[in-house]
Amino acid sequence: MSDHRSPWMNTDLDALRELVRGFYRKEVQPRIAKFADQHCVDRELWNKAGDLNLLCLSIPEEYGGGGGTFAHEVVMIEEQGRIGDSAWGAALHSAIVSHYILAYGTEEQKLYWLPKMASGQVVGAIAMSEPGTGSDLQNIKTRAVRDGNEYVLNGSKTFITNGGQADLVVVATKTDPSDGASGISLILVESERDGFRRGRLLDKIGQRGQDTAELFFDDVRVPVENLLGTEEGQGFVQLMRQLPQERLIIVAGSVAVMESALVSTVRYTKDREAFGRPVFAFQNTKFTLAEVATDTRVARVFLDDCIAKHIRGELDIQTVAMAKWWITERAMSVLDECLQLHGGYGYMTEYPISRMWVDNRVQKIYAGSNEIMKEIIARTL
Repeated sequence: MSDHRSPWMNTDLDALRELVRGFYRKEVQPRIAKFADQHCVDRELWNKAGDLNLLCLSIPEEYGGGGGTFAHEVVMIEEQGRIGDSAWGAALHSAIVSHYILAYGTEEQKLYWLPKMASGQVVGAIAMSEPGTGSDLQNIKTRAVRDGNEYVLNGSKTFITNGGQADLVVVATKTDPSDGASGISLILVESERDGFRRGRLLDKIGQRGQDTAELFFDDVRVPVENLLGTEEGQGFVQLMRQLPQERLIIVAGSVAVMESALVSTVRYTKDREAFGRPVFAFQNTKFTLAEVATDTRVARVFLDDCIAKHIRGELDIQTVAMAKWWITERAMSVLDECLQLHGGYGYMTEYPISRMWVDNRVQKIYAGSNEIMKEIIARTL
């Protein structure tokens, strides 16, 4: 429906898109219902992706990654959105967790963990949210107390993407509870450690195939070498530096779903008849889809600009906050209009628009709620 080509695309990314599209159509799309029923993807999916070098695309080759840029990760995210999958936490694994290790890990940590993440041998997660904190990271309760050459961790985390399958978790914890944000540190915790427990896979209204889990740390001992960074107390700054990329990932997924919803709704309204003519023939339908198409194009152009700036290292915190709140809000508006145009069938789970609608509601909440995004923007005014 559109000949728009993102300015950050190139022939290398075109070839990657073809590979990724084939992978999603073969390995993920036929299993979407299965993943939703079991609340997680099949563990072998990670290994299959690793075999095709589709994990950690933006991690340097010297650490086992693809040697690409953030644009390579976006191609993965977009193609996942276009088949309507919300189960596989590959973006978090490849474009978020691995980058904490790349940015703040020691050379030994990078050489040990990143190749395993790129191959799919190790699945990564990051544990920030807690039952009583949500977006208020400064008040997390999980503690890490140093005991000789070890940290002893106690606490709990919730809403952890990939939590059910993670082999390695980047844990936000207080190493100095008396020092607010400056008392937060990030520590690598392997799931095989004594005292590490997984709670239930959370039963969500959407993204039912994503293994979002509770995690518990009961006197979990890890060596002090598992600290990310050169010293304690750097965690909050590390989180703030990485969260913009996480928010841009959410924006990319939202735009891909907007585009997919528009295509499928135009097709549906042209095929479906009411009162003896296609639903598309009614002025209300055409005007609504014109508005949806406009919102979707504006969101795409905004996203493209953010991606280009991010690749150049020029994307500022307030701009990505603007993109995160505005595009996720517009995405839900677009999905709601598209669902409405499907009539009663839009409410049936066998129609992709129903899954898109319920899966994407959380985009306005996680990685910092949209209310938090507006606070960030207001501070710059």
